[in-house]
Amino acid sequence: MSAPRQIIMIRHGQSAANVDQTIYNRLPDYRIPLTELGVAQAREAGEQVRRQLDGQKVRVYVSPYLRAYQTLEALNLGDLVETIMEEPRLREQDWANFQNPSEIADQKELRNAYGHFFYRFREGESGSDVYDRVSSFMETLYRHWARPDYAPNTLLVTHGLTMRLFCMRWFHWSVEYFESLNNPGNADIRTLLKDGPRYTLDTAFEQWTAAVPTNTVLDAPDHIW
Repeated sequence: MSAPRQIIMIRHGQSAANVDQTIYNRLPDYRIPLTELGVAQAREAGEQVRRQLDGQKVRVYVSPYLRAYQTLEALNLGDLVETIMEEPRLREQDWANFQNPSEIADQKELRNAYGHFFYRFREGESGSDVYDRVSSFMETLYRHWARPDYAPNTLLVTHGLTMRLFCMRWFHWSVEYFESLNNPGNADIRTLLKDGPRYTLDTAFEQWTAAVPTNTVLDAPDHIW
């Protein structure tokens, strides 16, 4: 098989940090669990994923974070899963080790002013760093798809920013367009559907400001000649 008929991406359900950001300074980010609501969100998303699979097998790539694994578990895909592969390149953007919420809040303000793609958190990553590892992951996907026994569907259980950057890399969106996009909600699904030799995105990401995929920094409203 040369490529799957669909690439399904899902963001993890609501995590404990989504409701209490102080948890970051006492628990490593990768060990933060889902809330009860997050589990329920993932269960509901699982119903949609099963409908999309329509009885066909899927190969799963999951972020090593606890909230991603718990989301996958709650999807309850059963024997539809051909293989589960832990994929560290699908992890959340690294912000710091044990995070100080007030310091992170200050850095978020700086990131909003500087730009989400290029701003690098102290002791962490920039969006462009995540883009690079997502690009590396895609090369692995292409090699896997070349195998004749690959499942007809691919599922990525990951994080909001990672989903946006995967699509940015896949569809060759500009940085300026990426900057206009909002994260998907908890347990939201986006699917790349095979349409002949190409893929289309089933649902666009919401935007907080107007932009099109071909916009560049020259089109930025605050561009100074």
